[in-house]
Amino acid sequence: MTADVLAAAQAALAAEHAAAYAYGVIGARVAAPRAAEARDAHGAHLARRDALARTVRGLGGVPRAAEAAYRLPFDLRSPQDAERLAAGIEDRVAGAYSDLVRAASGPLRREAADALTAAAVRAARWRGVGVAFPGLTERAGPPRSAPHS
Repeated sequence: MTADVLAAAQAALAAEHAAAYAYGVIGARVAAPRAAEARDAHGAHLARRDALARTVRGLGGVPRAAEAAYRLPFDLRSPQDAERLAAGIEDRVAGAYSDLVRAASGPLRREAADALTAAAVRAARWRGVGVAFPGLTERAGPPRSAPHS
């Protein structure tokens, strides 16, 4: 079980590294009224990143390092694109924490659940609407069609 917890913590750490990078870009492109929200999210991801690095060390691992740069999923040409990216980043972070909730127990599970909730709330704020099962959205495939008879 410890290997699963360590792998999930490393994946969440990688998601936090990517989120911190993305918010650097988002903060430069988002409309002025939402700039403070982007700064707050950036700070929250940096704090979670640092906490996860300590967690990984506590589990006997070496914290995964951040990449020098990350490829964004689309070009940011408008403040609305920046908001869309922020919501998508939060969905990915929620997904990583969903895996950590599933793998962990005790205080780490509670911390992961809190992080999942925080990411889901930020995603809903950026998007303007929430999702039914935060952290699971990105794992859902396209709807299956009914079998033909």
